[in-house]
Formats: sequence, structure tokens, C-alpha cells
Amino acid sequence: MQTTRKQPLPAGKKSATDVAAFREKILHYLKFTCGKSQQEASSKDITHALSLAIREDLINGMIDTSDRYHQKKAKRLYYLSMEFLVGRSLGNNLFNLEVFDLAENALRQIGVDLEEIREHETDAALGNGGLGRLAACFLDSLATMDMPGYGYGLNYEFGLFRQEIANGYQREKPGRWDGENSPWLITRSSEFCMIPVYGKIDHSLHTGEDYNPVWLDWQLIVGVPHDMPIVGYGGKTINYLRLFSARASDEFDIQIFNDGDYFQAVSQKISSETVSKVLYPSDSVIQGKESRLVQEFFLVACSVQDIIRKFQKDHRDFTKLPEKVALHMNDTHPALAVAELMRVLIDEHSLEWETAWDITRKTCAYTNHTLLPEALEKWPVSLFERVLPRHLQIIYEINHRFLEEVKVNFPHDENIPTRMSLIEEQSGKQVNMAHLAIVGSHSINGVAALHSNLVRSSLFPDFATMWPDRFNNKTNGVTQRRWLLKANPALSKLITETIGDEWITNLKVLKRLADFATDPKFQKKFMEVKSENKKQLAKLIQDKARVKVKPESLFDIQIKRIHEYKRQLLNVLCIIHSYLNIIEDKAPLEVPRTHIFAGKAAPGYAMAKLIIKLINSVGQVVNNDKRAQKYLKVVMLPDYCVSLAEKIIPAADLSEQISIAGMEASGTGNMKLTLNGALTIGTLDGANIEIMEEVGRDNIFIFGLEVEDIEKMRSENSYNPWDYYANNPNIRRVMDALSSDMFSQERPGLFNDIYNSIMYGGDFYCHLADLQSYIFTQQQVSELYAKPQQWAEKAILNVARVGKFSSDRTIEEYAREIWNLKSVTK
Repeated sequence: MQTTRKQPLPAGKKSATDVAAFREKILHYLKFTCGKSQQEASSKDITHALSLAIREDLINGMIDTSDRYHQKKAKRLYYLSMEFLVGRSLGNNLFNLEVFDLAENALRQIGVDLEEIREHETDAALGNGGLGRLAACFLDSLATMDMPGYGYGLNYEFGLFRQEIANGYQREKPGRWDGENSPWLITRSSEFCMIPVYGKIDHSLHTGEDYNPVWLDWQLIVGVPHDMPIVGYGGKTINYLRLFSARASDEFDIQIFNDGDYFQAVSQKISSETVSKVLYPSDSVIQGKESRLVQEFFLVACSVQDIIRKFQKDHRDFTKLPEKVALHMNDTHPALAVAELMRVLIDEHSLEWETAWDITRKTCAYTNHTLLPEALEKWPVSLFERVLPRHLQIIYEINHRFLEEVKVNFPHDENIPTRMSLIEEQSGKQVNMAHLAIVGSHSINGVAALHSNLVRSSLFPDFATMWPDRFNNKTNGVTQRRWLLKANPALSKLITETIGDEWITNLKVLKRLADFATDPKFQKKFMEVKSENKKQLAKLIQDKARVKVKPESLFDIQIKRIHEYKRQLLNVLCIIHSYLNIIEDKAPLEVPRTHIFAGKAAPGYAMAKLIIKLINSVGQVVNNDKRAQKYLKVVMLPDYCVSLAEKIIPAADLSEQISIAGMEASGTGNMKLTLNGALTIGTLDGANIEIMEEVGRDNIFIFGLEVEDIEKMRSENSYNPWDYYANNPNIRRVMDALSSDMFSQERPGLFNDIYNSIMYGGDFYCHLADLQSYIFTQQQVSELYAKPQQWAEKAILNVARVGKFSSDRTIEEYAREIWNLKSVTK
């Protein structure tokens, strides 16, 4: 039976009739779903009713989009990622459906402020940071560009922890996202996946004596999918993010129950459903490693099973799989997709090894996001054998055949098989997951030009030599719909009034703003927008951190995960220098500064958590010293998340991108801040280099050692922090202050570990080597900020020249060069 479906609400101005109809739709859901009258409804109830009112249009659009793809027999992309940091969806959906004004007017008629109720939506904390936020940006771009692209992830009950700051220390609290009751999740119970884990291999033989291992005695976990609509700008295409929840297998539980062991049945149920409870279980102990391996396999197995099932609806010939399916692994976590796809093709569909391997390689692609060894996962073979015995067999076979290929390609290098093997032997046998992802993919890319070069030259040089054509670069990008249109409506309005609204779907047209960079009237309007954003952030800082800051001060922003390589510590050392200048040298800053930090440290990362304490301790001393109050404030906003970033970024004057050169893969925070008119101070690391190339060397503040300098120092073992301490009075005074308990009077010696890591631990992240250059460059920042017209010109040029860094451009490159994916329009 054919049904008539409503089209998404149209763009453009809405009549009074449209507004009244939408108001009634909201009130309908308020009454019949929330069970509330308007008079007794809370703001949260109204938020839920509004979300349900536009959900109708999202579901209609999803169905129409799916029908269109099916009719066109389109190739589909499946983007596997352990993280999707989507944040809040209500405002984003209203903007992309172009019904924000309609909703605002409808709510106004019932005496409700849209901005106020949007605050009642909880962030979907399904990620940790840049990796997950990038994945969310990619989904937005895919839908906006009418491309058949779907995200596949896990429906964590407890995503990234909620961070509280107590006495300057990070305290982790459960960060529950109530996905069960989210209006944005559509449960697809009938499309469940049955996922086997553990068990053993029966080494039986066919009658023809072909080896036929059988995986037996496994435990089953059920994967229940939930779809979150992802609406492209304008509402023409609505894809989805499919999130899997783990559930216990009824059959398995009943079996145990019938055997008379009720408590074991309940225990098994709890154990199975824990798989999707928490984002990244700690892998510091073997139990945590096991949980994390099961979690990663659960994502991969659900995804592959779902992908194959969708493929088989229209196709029977598996050799056509690469023509119809692109499976992309977002970092190393989903690398098991290679082994699982091979297992499904061989064990469940009886393909020959060579055929299955050709299909797998042509279907899979892999993005590397980090040079840090800690993120390039390796699993003990003993653990693998217990959890995934069949997959270990497959990986051994992949490795055997691959190493034969290596020997042919490198006949004179007897050590190269050891370096390239999927199985490492040095410190106990381990499966190298990055090697598995590389060997099983037709494309391997980095995420910035420098990073991709380092992937080839430093991280995987042997693989790049063997397969140079497989390695490529895809510089990251961000979606301007979320990070300018939604996050900074005042600046968006000014840009649209000045150059039109084409930039919303073609960010390159921002270059037209360059013509207005020296226009005094436009500069005034531009800086008024910034000033108003800073006033709003100052109020938030007062509410959240109980610190009063001056909106007219320079807002110096460092917002990102707390990690030693990102060098929040370098920033703090410079703040200490500024503070000592004020109180000891009686040399006030040329312009007042407000240093704003936000970010979370991994719960088990002691040094990062100590750096958080240092930031807050320095802030407590500085903010309460009357000698410094007029010139310097230090603030750390707790619980950094997407919605908080949307408030901080539009107010930033200076963007801190100061990682040690050669460690940051790309960065996307740098792009978001530049897009919103912040000038960057940074090293030549990650995408900073490409931002500099786009905005111009005169419109960015670059300091510090470059990759080659650091590599040379390390190879020659020539870096000695004590030389900088002895020869530079600024550095000596800062380090003496750090060790003197100036900032830890309540607990003497509290920051000794930080001091010792620099002075006695070799200062691996080269803080002292870059500190004087950083101090000097920060002085240049102050000198420029004291010249408002020149600052405004450079800030406008940063916005005008950031067009390259749209995720639309990134997705276009992936689609053309890796996925062979096409736009599918009506």
C-alpha cells in the first residue's frame, strides 16, 4: 500500500498560517506524547515536543532519500568510527531544514523563547574530541552534498565523562546521554545483528580434505540498531547515523536459566550489555583491554553484517561489492573490519581466499589520525585467541601471504618482514592493528599535508615504499553550517548581508569578504559582533567559573583535549612569565588578557590531570592578586563539549594551536576558530601550516621549532633543558616560580612532577626550547591588538581566506579519489 508522505518544511519566509500550523503541531506533541498542557509543561517538555514536531519531516526525508538511492542503484559509503561527537541536534536540524525562524515565531506565540529551551537538550556525548567531531562534520557534508553516506557507531549509554572542577582538580562524573528517550533516535529492533565472541576452533576437514575450521561454543551478543537522522542543508537529503546498542542473547540466557543458574544468566546479560555502556573502557589492565577489544569488534561485526545484508537486497554477486560499497575505517579502532569482512565472505558465503581478499581490499579504506604510538592499537595474541579465535586465524593467514609478498618486493632486506609483520614478536606476541588496516585497504590517508608526509616517511615508511600509490592526503575540514551559521548567528548575518548566502554551501566564496577588510564601516560591524559574543562568554564565565572578566580584554583561547603534546603547559609557563612581569618588574601588560582554557584529561592520565590543577592554581593566584587583576585573568571552564565550544569559539580573539611540531595530525579547532575571526598563534604543525598558506604569513603568529629541528635535536641528543634554564633569565625565573610553591602553598611540592619532567625528564615536548620564542610572539600579539584597525583587518582576512577548510571540500576529495561516490539528486 502506497502512502502519501509530507515533504520537509520548505525554506523561505513563512506566512502566519505556516507559523500557526507549526505552533499547533508543537502543542499536539506536547499534549499527546508528553502528556502535558501548555500551562503545566516544563521547558524540557517543550523542547521534546518541538523536536518531535520536526522529526516528522526528518523521517519523511529519510525515507524519500533512501528510495532515491535505491532507484538510482547508488554506491553507498559506510563510515565506521568509534566516535561521533554530534553534540546537540535540535538547533542544527532547525538550521539545516531552514525552519529556525518558523520555530522561533511559533514558540513566541505561546510565550516561549527558543534560545532558552535549546539549552535543555543534552549533548550526545558519543565521542572524545576531534576524531568524533570530524566524523560528525563529515556526515553533515555528505548529506548536504546529496551523497549516500552513513555513519556506523555505538550507542553509548555513558559517553565521555562529565567533568567537574573541585578545588582545581578534575573530577569525573558519569556523562549519561539518555539515548533511550531521545527524539532523534529511531530504534530498528527488527534489524538486529547476532554477534559471536569467545569460543573455540574445531579443526575439522572436508571430505575433499580442504581445511575447514569451524568456530564453535561462542557467546552471542545482540546488536540493536538505532538511526539518528542527519539532515543536509536545505533538507533535500537526509541520511542517518546508525548506532548499535548491545543486548544479551535471549537464547543464551534461557539456556543458562533452564540449567538452573539464574544468577549466571543475569550476570551474562549484564556482561553482554556492558559492551556499549561506556565510551572506551580503560585498557590499563587486562580486563579493560578485553572489554575494549570486544567493544571494537562489536561495532565492526554489527556494521559488516548490516552492510552485507543491505547489499544482498539487490545483489548476489559479491565481486560487485566494491562497486556498490565503500567501507571506511576512521582511525585504527575499526581495523578489525578487514578480518571480519574476510570471515563473512569465506565462512558464511564460501568464497575462495583470493577472491575474498581482492573484494576486501577494494572495499576498505583507512584514515590514520595520529602519530602517537598509544593510539596505534596492538592486542596481545593470547587475548585475541580467547576473544576472537577465528579472526586470529584469518589474520595469521593474511600475514603469511603478505610477508611472502614482502619478500618478493624487498629481496635484499632480511629485517623488513619483521618490521612489516602484522604480528609483532619483540615484547610478547601482539597483533598490530594499524598494519592490518593498511594491508587490507586500497587507500591510506593522513589528515593534513605535514601529517601525511610523516605517515609516509616516519610512521609507515616500508608500506609507503611498497605501495606508494595507496598513500595520500585528505586535509580535514569543518562544517560551516554548525560552526558559523549555527554557532555564530550574528557574524553569519553580517556575512550574508555583505556577500550573500552562497557561503553556506560553498565556503570558498568567503574570499569576497577580503574586499571589505580595510573598510572602516565593515570593520566596525565585524568587531561589534565579536564584542557582543565576548560579553556573552564573559557572562557564562561568571556563571560557570565565578570569575569576572573584562570583555574588552584580549580573549586568549586554548580549548582541546588536555595532553602533554598539545602543550597547555607551555601556555601556563608564559602566563607565569606575564604575571611575574606585572608583580616583580612592575611592567603591566600592553593590553589586558583573559586566558581561557577548556578540555578534559583522560581519567588515567596523571600528568594531564596535574596540568589541569596547575592551570587552576595559577588562575587562583593571579585572579586574586590585586596587582594583576586589571591586566590578567586565567579561567578554566569545566566540562568541555560541543555546545560549550559553540559559545567559546565565536568570542575568541586568539587561537592557541601550540602543539610540539610533528605531533598534531591536523587539528580542526584551529579551523573553527579561524572561521570565526580569531587569529592563530601556533607552531608549524598539523593544519596550521596550510592555514598559514591560505591566510598569509602576515596574518598568523608562528613561533617555535620545526619538525626538522626537533628530529635533529633528538637524533643528536643535543637538547638539554638546563642550557635554556642557565642562559635565559626569563625561563629561569618561570621555572623557579614553578618549583617554589608559589602556586601550591596549600600543598608544597604539588607540581614537582611537572618541574621534574621538564628539568630531569628530558622535556620530551620541548617546552623550554620553544618558550622564549613563544613569549616573544605573544608580545607581537599584544602590540597588534593595541591597534584595533590593523587587528580587525587581519581577523577579517582570516575569515575571508579560510574557505579551503570546509568539510565539504574534504568530502569531495574523499568521494572522488577514494570512495568513487557520486551525488544522487532527484
